[in-house]
Amino acid sequence: MAKEIERKFMLAEFPDSLVQEGVLVPAKEQHIEQTYLAIDDTQELRVRKIRDMATGKHEFTHTFKNGNGLVREEIEYSISESLYEQLIKASGAIPLTKVRTTADWAGTTIEIDTYDQLQLRVLEIEFESEEAALGFQAPDWFGPDISSMKQYSNKTVWKKLQEGRVE
Repeated sequence: MAKEIERKFMLAEFPDSLVQEGVLVPAKEQHIEQTYLAIDDTQELRVRKIRDMATGKHEFTHTFKNGNGLVREEIEYSISESLYEQLIKASGAIPLTKVRTTADWAGTTIEIDTYDQLQLRVLEIEFESEEAALGFQAPDWFGPDISSMKQYSNKTVWKKLQEGRVE
């Protein structure tokens, strides 16, 4: 099982000035619809519909994650549109939607998620090792580190959306 090692930060606003200065170079934008099929304290099973905003091309994924916090196990693979639609219909859930901007920052890939249904913008950065993640010194513009704050996890936000409690 692959390991996902990432840290998350809360952005107050999209860093347009850094894009204009060439410090942050966007590579792609995707619109993501994300629905959880099963979740508990440590595991999650989700599907995604991902639309490339430049080409309009869609892809569909099925993901299993195990663990919480900085390091988690992750298995992700492509599924057909038909299977995705069947799972979404069977779940009866409201997808969590967001625009993901993948960008290069000083030779490092970052992802900025801007959520549609709530006032939240999160920057994610993945690492090769736990040591690298723990040793990383984020610049001020990244905002507060929310890596271990469960209230900002996608599955918690999605649960609130299902209950009509999105802030």
